[in-house]
Amino acid sequence: MTTLTETSDRFHDIRPLLDSEVPDTITRLIADKGFTRAAETIVQPLSAEQFAGMMSRCKTKHDFQAHVVYPLVKQLIKKTTTSLDGSGWENIEQDNSYLFISNHRDIVLDAAFFNILLFDREMETTEIAIGDNLLIYPWITDLVRLNKSFIVKRGVSVRQMLEVSKHLSNYIHHTINQRKQSIWIAQREGRAKDSDDKTQTGLLKMFTLHDSSHPLKALQQLRVVPLSISYEYDPCDYLKAKEYQLKRDQPDYKKTQADDIENMVTGISGYKGRVSFQLGRCINDRLNDVTPDIGRNRVLDEAASLIDNEIYQNYTFFPINYIAYDRMNNTTLFSKEYSDEDQKNFDIYLQQQVDKIDISDKDLDFLRAKIIEMYGNTVKNHLESVDNNA
Repeated sequence: MTTLTETSDRFHDIRPLLDSEVPDTITRLIADKGFTRAAETIVQPLSAEQFAGMMSRCKTKHDFQAHVVYPLVKQLIKKTTTSLDGSGWENIEQDNSYLFISNHRDIVLDAAFFNILLFDREMETTEIAIGDNLLIYPWITDLVRLNKSFIVKRGVSVRQMLEVSKHLSNYIHHTINQRKQSIWIAQREGRAKDSDDKTQTGLLKMFTLHDSSHPLKALQQLRVVPLSISYEYDPCDYLKAKEYQLKRDQPDYKKTQADDIENMVTGISGYKGRVSFQLGRCINDRLNDVTPDIGRNRVLDEAASLIDNEIYQNYTFFPINYIAYDRMNNTTLFSKEYSDEDQKNFDIYLQQQVDKIDISDKDLDFLRAKIIEMYGNTVKNHLESVDNNA
């Protein structure tokens, strides 16, 4: 097993912190007013001095996750969820390393919650892929690298993209196969704002650049395990709906850094209800049925389809999902899965979320329809996946 120290020079620009870098980074964070302001509400009832003391005692990344991240996220789970559970653990082995590819709902919490579930089972936490577009302030970069994140460079020119992607591919292969460290990555760049989850073949192509002449073998070396993430309520649903209308009405609309921060804060602090993580089966056995000579593009399409189907089949559904599906399709297919009270609560919730949207010329029907889609599309994809595998 190769340590992170031995890869420090080769991947210094994207890797997480080395343990030797932890004390200086923590000192820098504690002195950063932006970080202390952001942490203020999250660490309550701890005072700033108590929190600084807790941070200062951490000498390694594991210390930081065990003594800072774990208790704070546990407190967050208690405040903002009804429950957090995981299943499908029989699909992975304790002493093996995997590339967990999941659908993407929350900018911060998808990976954080998954690592809490691993921690509770006394399993090694994953390294986390994070786009450099979210590293708005230097303290955010320090914080995520302290929390075992590596950086996906997105703000590069087309000319640089191949070199940057191959570098990232080499890092991922090295981390999983030499260091025996598992990784979490979202199936696409950015969240699927309508919950119509689809794996980007461009992401899978990046994984194969490590050995581009053998794409099938390169994918199998990563031991890809699809992970299905289900939130009963998405606190950012109204922000996503708002973005849909803005993009519809202003074709050149682009989110600002302030929008990204608002999404992060809302996702972290908002109520999520029940949250479920379901591990699927490693796709390697089914990749064995793919003929390597069909060409790279077909290999990537087949792999994306395998990941998608596994994610679709392992969603957890709540009454809100069944109501939304029936509303989307004007059916009563799932009427046995929810009560009149559930429908009434859904309508109240929908109105509350639409009321939060602060734009002129609000298209209420459009915004409602978009939020309904976010909760119904998972059921739609699940049904299609079941039909395809029948």
